Amino acid sequence: MTKILTTTIAALMIASLLLSSTSFASESPSTSTPIKHVVVIFQENVSYDHYFATYPNAANPTGEPQFKASKDTPSANGLTQALIDNNPNSKQPFRLDNTLSQIITCDEDHDYQPEQKAYDGGLVDKFVETVSNVGPGCNPDGSTVMGYYDGNTVTALWNYAQHYAMSDNSFDTTFGPSTPGMLNLVSGETGNVTTSDVPDTVTHHTIIGDPDGAFDDCSSFAPTAMGGKNVGDLLNAKGVTWGWFQGGFKPSTPWDGNPAHKAKCKSSHLNVGGANVTDYSAHHEPFEYYASTANQHHLPPLSVDEIGHNGQANHQYDLSDFWAAVDAGKMPAVSYLKAAKYQDGHAGYSDPIDEQHFIVDTINKLQKTDEWKNTAVIISYDDSDGWYDHVMPTILNQSNDPAQDVGCGTTKPGAYQDRCGYGPRLPLMVISPYAKENFVDHSVTDQSSILKFIEDNWNLGPIPDPQSFDKKAGSLDNMFDFKHGGVDKLFLDPNTGVKQ
Repeated sequence: MTKILTTTIAALMIASLLLSSTSFASESPSTSTPIKHVVVIFQENVSYDHYFATYPNAANPTGEPQFKASKDTPSANGLTQALIDNNPNSKQPFRLDNTLSQIITCDEDHDYQPEQKAYDGGLVDKFVETVSNVGPGCNPDGSTVMGYYDGNTVTALWNYAQHYAMSDNSFDTTFGPSTPGMLNLVSGETGNVTTSDVPDTVTHHTIIGDPDGAFDDCSSFAPTAMGGKNVGDLLNAKGVTWGWFQGGFKPSTPWDGNPAHKAKCKSSHLNVGGANVTDYSAHHEPFEYYASTANQHHLPPLSVDEIGHNGQANHQYDLSDFWAAVDAGKMPAVSYLKAAKYQDGHAGYSDPIDEQHFIVDTINKLQKTDEWKNTAVIISYDDSDGWYDHVMPTILNQSNDPAQDVGCGTTKPGAYQDRCGYGPRLPLMVISPYAKENFVDHSVTDQSSILKFIEDNWNLGPIPDPQSFDKKAGSLDNMFDFKHGGVDKLFLDPNTGVKQ
């Protein structure tokens, strides 16, 4: 009897594996451009001027990685010498070097209302008074918020800009911190919260702060649920493979199956300054706010074949799962990569050098794959961290919550409150054989422009909510040359950012 039972179980397991393998073997849906794979590297807390203020001119002091721009580099809207020497803010912009004491800074204030106040109705002159911090790593006079790096520190990004396409006119969809940026990336929507309001975090059923996702064992602060749909729902409906891959998503203590217990996410790494940083941040995982796309217990995929497809992981994975799929020649059509916290660029616990390692290692590996020929890597950021940027954003979406909004116009009838935007200007880059070479795009775009590109490329249709920012988003198409392509690969040194 035991032998018969064992044989029966084995046969069922083989049949299950065959069925599973068959269910994953489907043709890739057609695309409207030559791009068959989009990889979004979504980093943390950098304004455009903080990384590109003087692009393409670097100071090049002795002892720092050198950067020399091509003579035909187009102009970009950075800081003029007049804005550096006679800035309307109470402290002047200044260059941060790549010594340990200046790449490790404190975290600036980047809350919804203080960021609005920093722009002072278009005067752009109140950054020190409204969003500066003075903790460890920042000057006691609040001046650090005016600091910027150049091509001797963020060397890799400047070299990618020389070789591929960047924007100098792309914005945070709304004012505020990480979670609104994450949600605008995947749904263009921070309203339609279905759980309770939390003071200064969720107001009028709109997220303006950093609550954690309601469907995540590793959440700890104000678990919040979103209604409506996100891009994952749209991709699933069209049968397009996709996934969110985040450092530290693999639990340090797996869920034991007991409904009363939770998985734990406590893995960590040392940053370049020697600080121990927990890898996973729950409020950096946008799909865990939606019941339809959550992997509450951080369950792993049952096999490499499952990655990108429906399965127990429900498209939410650890970063290691992305590389397992890539190594197996099964990279999903749409992949969102979120670095472990020590490499995500967020001031206070990360830095430009750790971030450079992550970005360069990722792109170097992708360029060695067979899929690179039709891949587009999009590098973007979730918010500005409050770092100074001299461009006043256009307030395309108005809001007049007297408790939260300052000079944001009047909310249109029936529209969600507390989504004042656009917010601060952010870096945006496209790295692809089809990117325009050494190109600076001046078109107005925002975080939801990435959502729109994915919607259009795979013919998904828009987010059903008419208030999603994807209806207003500018196009990324001007950063591409879909007729020709053929931009050469560029391999960089992850330590220095210079060409290998």
